[in-house]
Amino acid sequence: MSSHPDFYTPHQLPLGPYHYWRPDLSEMESYKLSAVKKLQNQFQSDNFQNLVEKLVKLEPKIRACYHNYLNLNAETLAWMMALDASFLLEFLQIYSVKENEVLWRISSRMTHLLDYSKRKSAHYVILRDIVMMENQIPLFVLRKVLRFLLMSAESADDMLISMLLGLCKELSPFKMVELEKTKVLEHSHLLDSLYDIMVPREEELPIEITIEDVEENRSETEQENEGSGIDLNLVKSFLSELWNTASQLNIGPMRFLKDASASMTSKLGLSWTILSKLLNLSASNYGIEPENESARNNQQLPPLVEEIAIPSVTQLSNTGVRFLPTKGNISTINFDTEKAAFYIPMISLDANSEFIFRNLVAYEISHASGPMIFARYIELMNGIIDTEEDVRLLRERGIIFNYLKSDQEVANLWNGMSKCKSIRLTKAPFLDKVIEDVNKYYNSRWKVKIGKFIKHSVFCSWKYLTMLASILLLLLMAVESFCSVYKCIRII
Repeated sequence: MSSHPDFYTPHQLPLGPYHYWRPDLSEMESYKLSAVKKLQNQFQSDNFQNLVEKLVKLEPKIRACYHNYLNLNAETLAWMMALDASFLLEFLQIYSVKENEVLWRISSRMTHLLDYSKRKSAHYVILRDIVMMENQIPLFVLRKVLRFLLMSAESADDMLISMLLGLCKELSPFKMVELEKTKVLEHSHLLDSLYDIMVPREEELPIEITIEDVEENRSETEQENEGSGIDLNLVKSFLSELWNTASQLNIGPMRFLKDASASMTSKLGLSWTILSKLLNLSASNYGIEPENESARNNQQLPPLVEEIAIPSVTQLSNTGVRFLPTKGNISTINFDTEKAAFYIPMISLDANSEFIFRNLVAYEISHASGPMIFARYIELMNGIIDTEEDVRLLRERGIIFNYLKSDQEVANLWNGMSKCKSIRLTKAPFLDKVIEDVNKYYNSRWKVKIGKFIKHSVFCSWKYLTMLASILLLLLMAVESFCSVYKCIRII
């Protein structure tokens, strides 16, 4: 969160105690007061002070919802919650409207913030702010305020459920199925409601996979990737030792070979860094400083864990994998090996998507007790999407609905999400099994096997092959020089 604070802190609307006193957001306090006055006049409820007194009695329960210490007295905290809840309820009424029926009239001062058409930029900014993890208020506070305004617990609960379902349907990037109304009021806050709708519970997953099964599949895949034949590491070690031993000799042919190597460098325009890598020579012996030693060291580091080991959409498509859209949440992800079909839920991406994704991942990391399924889903999508071509293929298959400017922006969104986690590794057996099945199918294709054989057998030995070619070229140059002196044209 510290690397991208703009994704987790409100830009216009502060809710709750964490950003309440920010001077750049103080303008919204007048709108909150306006919402309180309008709601009180609209429903002709009791004096607003009575609501504050009811919330004061809930002070311990409210404080328990926040991890940090709140340096506020009970009355100040109650007034804060009453004002924030009143404004939030007026905003959420947009999502409970059915067939153009307005529940209560919006004041003229609020029209640029509350938009039934949901097209105004200010509306999108507020929508973005209310899902930020540091900008939440308890759901039971909203319930208490709405019951106070409507004078009916049943009517208040029905209206709040309608608001929350409408909001989650608007915010969720997945094409949602019908949502259960009974569980809506059981959540802690708005972000928790959205998370529960988008991310399946463990008991809702289609199959049960153990970590041992996933590790076993991973080891089998690694064994397949190793291939068979000559151990290239032994060949490389032998050639390296042979060259190091020969380079220490100070006899005439070896001095000639070193001098000729330096001459070739100037003739062919190769930098010493390239030649030293080819011949494994030490630059310090020749008074030349190596270029960017840290960059070379970084190449020896293992790949980042964020770079999930799975082929991209383009690579999978080239091996015959079909991508098919599903309706629902993450639980619908599946890979059918027999049909070579990769099932991925349909997802809509707009300007608010990255804000929603990052806050859901942050919330999952800080609160989830089981496997971090959503973080693993983000890693999966980041793994299969590398370029705009990958996005184009998923968009044409009806999986991605792109409301951004271009496919490249969608690719940048997913690739940038790899830096949103504060942990080094996530495990979700259900998704790990899908990833392992995809890798196993991909690695079993003959096209992939041939490509890996060429890569391991030829490309991995490129510097030794280049060394042999350089030695051969030097020998030919030596023969040419010898023949030019001793007239050996007939011999050649």
